[in-house]
Amino acid sequence: MVTTSPTVLGNPYQAGCPTRRILDRIGDRWTVLIVGVLGEGDARFSELRRRVEGVSQKMLTQTLRGLERDGLVLRTVYPEVPVRVEYALTEAGRTLLEPLKALQEWSIEHLSDVSASQDAYDGAA
Repeated sequence: MVTTSPTVLGNPYQAGCPTRRILDRIGDRWTVLIVGVLGEGDARFSELRRRVEGVSQKMLTQTLRGLERDGLVLRTVYPEVPVRVEYALTEAGRTLLEPLKALQEWSIEHLSDVSASQDAYDGAA
């Protein structure tokens, strides 16, 4: 008799749940921006660094490694001289495009309201 284990659903509100690490990864500002750039097509490291202003080489490297480890980004090395490395979203990574685009659009739409609230809060302090 073959038994299958029931599907385990994560609960990010519980300490130690692996879904927290996933949320940390996809909620990270560098991840949001890198996935956005890669959503437009494959890119080399230098292009990512140029297009995501403010990201350091170290943070870009760490973020790309984490995304690759999580199965969201594919790193392809081409045996050329000099070696060419390109990054692309995997199928799983592409599923992040729509929710991250919604967050981007929300931030643009509500920028003036949030800025006004921040100014009012800071002025009251």
